[in-house]
Amino acid sequence: MQPSTRAEEHWRRTRGLMIVSMIIWFIFGFAIHFFVEPLNRITFLGFPLGFYMAAQGSLIVFVVQIFWFAWKQNKIDEECGMAEEE
Repeated sequence: MQPSTRAEEHWRRTRGLMIVSMIIWFIFGFAIHFFVEPLNRITFLGFPLGFYMAAQGSLIVFVVQIFWFAWKQNKIDEECGMAEEE
């Protein structure tokens, strides 16, 4: 692969990863909280699901998302020849 082609492929894949991450962030940061009332009819570990998602669920998803994003980006970097050398 030529350097410009690798850079374009790297950016295309990185952009796709960022878009997916922003969609996940929007869903768990905003969309779920818009539906708190219907979610509160469902219980999870003895708590209403809407309350649980606002208090803990979204935060857990965000932490997992950070690690997933870093792992996936590192994989993209390695496959496109742009990984940092250790």
